[in-house]
Amino acid sequence: MTGAVLNAVGIVVGGILGMARTTPLTAQTQAFFKNALGVFAIFYGLRLSWLSVGGDFQHVLKQIAIALLAVMLGKLAGQLLHFQKASNRLGQYARELIERTRPDDPQRFANGLNACAILFCASPLGILGAVQDGLPGQPDGIGYFYPLAVKGVMDGLAMMSFVTLFGWGAMLAALPVFVLQASVTLACGLYLEPFLRTHGLLDSVNAVGGLIVCTVGLVIFEIRKVELADFLPSLAVAPLLTWLWR
Repeated sequence: MTGAVLNAVGIVVGGILGMARTTPLTAQTQAFFKNALGVFAIFYGLRLSWLSVGGDFQHVLKQIAIALLAVMLGKLAGQLLHFQKASNRLGQYARELIERTRPDDPQRFANGLNACAILFCASPLGILGAVQDGLPGQPDGIGYFYPLAVKGVMDGLAMMSFVTLFGWGAMLAALPVFVLQASVTLACGLYLEPFLRTHGLLDSVNAVGGLIVCTVGLVIFEIRKVELADFLPSLAVAPLLTWLWR
């Protein structure tokens, strides 16, 4: 659960820094963090995919083909299931809470907790990161917590602004974020990982997860708009394709 801990700590630290600072981050500092997070997302996404497709040349080509096909089919499934639309509706509700809250609003504590919890919990990167944290994606067998580490920094930067509007109560959003991500990570580690490893399907899930993490970098750099939530079914499509392609 390293990733869940890092994400929660990032939120709390961002809130503390936001309450301690009297001036917002400069545009130069914001650009630095944006570029750094984009680079890290792409690097750790590619690293996860590379670690997952190792082997002889024929095996590498097969894994890459399965990963790309899984991403395409998974995105189609996500569109049919309206994953991104559901994520957008949650985000819109959170934005409405933010827009109607004023510093002297007696409901700002509850609004801040609800808005931040929704935004941070509904993030597709949070779900994806929690899954990867529960599946060994590194040579030492440790879960791949780096996506949630990147998300922790992103959430912390956002929290620096939220606490100026909602007060310290917004930092309590770290609790539901931790509970959700830790639950997903534990479920994947205890139940999903043994099944995938037994049937030789773990690498395909990690390869696809790495590709999806890379798309986060595209979003951060504003290269193109990517509907991240629609890609989540790719994690289920990848082992199915691997099972069939034997």
